Amino acid sequence: MDMIDTTTELGKGMIAMYQKYDALRFSGYIQPQFQLAEAKGISSYAGGDFLPAVNNRFSLRRGRIRVDYERYDHNDMPVVQFAFQFDGTERGVFIRDFYGRVFESRFNMFSLAGGMFARPFGYEVNLSSADRETPERGRMSQILMKTERDLGAMVSFEPRRKNHPLRYLKIDAGLFNGQGLTGPTDFDSHKDFIGRIAMKPYRFKGNKWVLSAGVSVLYGGMEQFTPSIYRMGTVNGQKAFVLDSSGHNVGRIAPRHYYGADVQLKIPNGPGRGYTQFRAEYIRGTQTATVNTTETPGVIPTDAQGNRLPLYIRRFDGAYLYFIQNLASDRHQLVVKYDWYDPNKDVKGKEIGAPDSNLTAADIRYNTLGLGYIYYANEHLKFMVYYDWVENENTSLAGFTSDVKDNVLTCRMQFRF
Repeated sequence: MDMIDTTTELGKGMIAMYQKYDALRFSGYIQPQFQLAEAKGISSYAGGDFLPAVNNRFSLRRGRIRVDYERYDHNDMPVVQFAFQFDGTERGVFIRDFYGRVFESRFNMFSLAGGMFARPFGYEVNLSSADRETPERGRMSQILMKTERDLGAMVSFEPRRKNHPLRYLKIDAGLFNGQGLTGPTDFDSHKDFIGRIAMKPYRFKGNKWVLSAGVSVLYGGMEQFTPSIYRMGTVNGQKAFVLDSSGHNVGRIAPRHYYGADVQLKIPNGPGRGYTQFRAEYIRGTQTATVNTTETPGVIPTDAQGNRLPLYIRRFDGAYLYFIQNLASDRHQLVVKYDWYDPNKDVKGKEIGAPDSNLTAADIRYNTLGLGYIYYANEHLKFMVYYDWVENENTSLAGFTSDVKDNVLTCRMQFRF
């Protein structure tokens, strides 16, 4: 702009345009990848299921374009923010973030956001796919909070002055529809409350270690449009889903209650040598879904004839454990991740698939061990090689009496601007 002649009408117009849109920022990334599966046609949470005749594929996992608009006051404190993000791949174009946020300017501690944005629950759900050291979020995150986003409104407490005594504290609390991007619109009047209290990254003065942590809660559910509700109990002395078909069930709220805790620790290895990082996150609670899946419903569950399906209520838990080590340089990184998801804590092993138990593949526990290597060529380009060892518990169900061969190798490039 230094070369613009501001005495001319063209120059004045250019300056006015610059002053109006200087707060506009464009960013994005694309993730082309190649994957090799252990067998053809496997079900997978490493980027989606493989078609029946396919055990290897090229795909564009994500193609994101994001636009941010931010305004600051004379003290360099934020006043308003808008964000728009789209995801375009060979599967189509979809929205991801569409929200606005306004900041109060008297105390510089509170903000209000509304629109489509990431649920404020846990650490992994809110870690960007561009920054994450693994190709995908864990199985539990993908099932319980598919696409991570939801429509709602959220109030946040986050002191923005550097000398504020509570500057390391962040509290988010909001109400959300519940089904996120998995359905076209809200199908009941019940809202999910989601809250999170977090300690922002704190650097210890002596050893420069960086610690952060948080606790989260999701307290919500879905309206029961059917009298047929299944809960865990016993039938003839064995564990099974037991039907409750009371007419009073219709209109009640079936629970979706999640409780989580997470912690992250970064240990510096020395100048230019990166970090050693440890992360842990544990989530447990109660989930309502259907007989064949524990995925949060995006619409009222029905069969092919339009009949409303029974609901199944399960107690679940799961965890993510990360070890991330830079290899003598901040360009090279080793990643080890272990996660598990147990969708039904009340049964295990051969109890699943037993006669008259109503237990299905949706009740099987999975453990996944991932090992990866990342090379950061520069700030715009990184390469990733990652292998998932997926293990299911052995059950009485046909096809799941032993471990299914569903390991996946992912080779990915990421271009970012």
